[in-house]
Amino acid sequence: MCWAGRMVLGTFSILLGLVQAAAACEFGPSPYRGTGIVCRMTKPAALLLNRETAQVIQAAFRNAQFPNITGERSMRLLGRVAYGLSGIQVNDLSIERSEVELKEDNAIHISIRNVTALFKGTLTYGYAGAWFLQLFHSVDFEIESSIDLQLNINLMCQKDQVTPDASDCYLTFHKLTLHLQGDKQPGWLKQLFTDFISFTLKLVLKREVCKEINAVAQTLTNYILDLAANFVRDGDIAVDISLAADPVIKATYIESHHKGVVLYKNSSSRLSDSVFSPSLLTESRMLYFWLSEHSLSSLAAAAFLDGQLVLNLRGEKLQELFEMEDTEVQRKAVQMIFQGTSYNDSVAKVWSLSQPQISFQPEGTMVRSSVAVEVSIPLAGEEPLVALYMEKEITATIQATYADKKLILQPVDSSVEIKVFKCTADPSGEDPSIQSFLQNMILVAGIPEVTSSIGSALTSLLNSKRLDLFDIINPEIITREGYVIVQLDFGFPSHLLLNFLEKSL
Repeated sequence: MCWAGRMVLGTFSILLGLVQAAAACEFGPSPYRGTGIVCRMTKPAALLLNRETAQVIQAAFRNAQFPNITGERSMRLLGRVAYGLSGIQVNDLSIERSEVELKEDNAIHISIRNVTALFKGTLTYGYAGAWFLQLFHSVDFEIESSIDLQLNINLMCQKDQVTPDASDCYLTFHKLTLHLQGDKQPGWLKQLFTDFISFTLKLVLKREVCKEINAVAQTLTNYILDLAANFVRDGDIAVDISLAADPVIKATYIESHHKGVVLYKNSSSRLSDSVFSPSLLTESRMLYFWLSEHSLSSLAAAAFLDGQLVLNLRGEKLQELFEMEDTEVQRKAVQMIFQGTSYNDSVAKVWSLSQPQISFQPEGTMVRSSVAVEVSIPLAGEEPLVALYMEKEITATIQATYADKKLILQPVDSSVEIKVFKCTADPSGEDPSIQSFLQNMILVAGIPEVTSSIGSALTSLLNSKRLDLFDIINPEIITREGYVIVQLDFGFPSHLLLNFLEKSL
């Protein structure tokens, strides 16, 4: 559910999606040791998401399948009186307010106040009099209602995934008024059938509405789990987001713990020495993601094995790289390397020779990698000539920020050690002007260009997972020794939940 800031539907969706209860799961004596990803949602976020509860409740009422209600009763003088209500449907539903509480019993308590709804349908009734007189009638009816709804959503764990139970559901009726054929004035017939059906109708409404709410909760949870699983998957690379520990529900926040191990083809990483502690996270922001160094380093390793750490530069990008400064040394070096060919016809390829080593420090994310650079230039009627080939060890400290829906990677410190150098313009490798120029070019332009390209690629990947649809407010990416924390406030895009409900219910 979280990966390098990935993640972030209504109270049911996100609350149920983030919290993974453990009523039926065993995690051992030290579950935090295997925790690679942690999500914490604080009370302000829960209150914000609770505004979406109205849409969920309305969907539950609209989609509830109310059965026909039948009954009969013996009346003095009138004999047996039988009735049936059919074609019941809900109109004009409104909700006054909704409140949410986080309880330390692994439950989310939601109170829906003053749900007003107008039920419509057809009432058919008949009675056999004492003198065997039979009369049968059908009239349209409306039922005005005012209801309070109390939900206690308990969270259970099955196969290391959440299963919500919203069957603890109570309806309190403040008003249940029957109108026949649009007549709002009381009469004996209306009073008779109000007395007959009110108790039965309350039972049916409670059963069907609560059943539908439970179904909606299940549907939304499955949707969120599928969305989260897709969010942390890219081709053959995936992240195991199953539970690593029991969730924590406090009055001020919800916290869930996930394995965060990387799955690549038939192999997976292992984590047994996580440094996570609940004290590492605060409660000042709405949403927190804690990510272990192991999880991010394993992702980099999987990306390397999958052949994703390759960058090709040509045209303007290549020109910017080699013409970062207008000096005589630079012009001479470029002329010697490219031999007068066009940048548009030349290609610079940069790729990792070995798995990058990633470590988190207070200064930023430190990356160590062995990198190769190859510049190819075209030759008339022949295969392209490799004009330059280098292998170098790079150490760079990178700071990450997220702004304007873009992930920005900025190197703040870096060093380069050239291990292999081959250049057609300098076969002996002893031309100091070329060596100096290339060393400077890598530090000043090369590393920033590579990190910028990686940032753009990650942004495109995140946006393909629909992260850009969320309003992320003042995000902070804080690195510490062995882990990184992403903390932010957010605005919820209501249309996502509404579109989902309309399509699936």
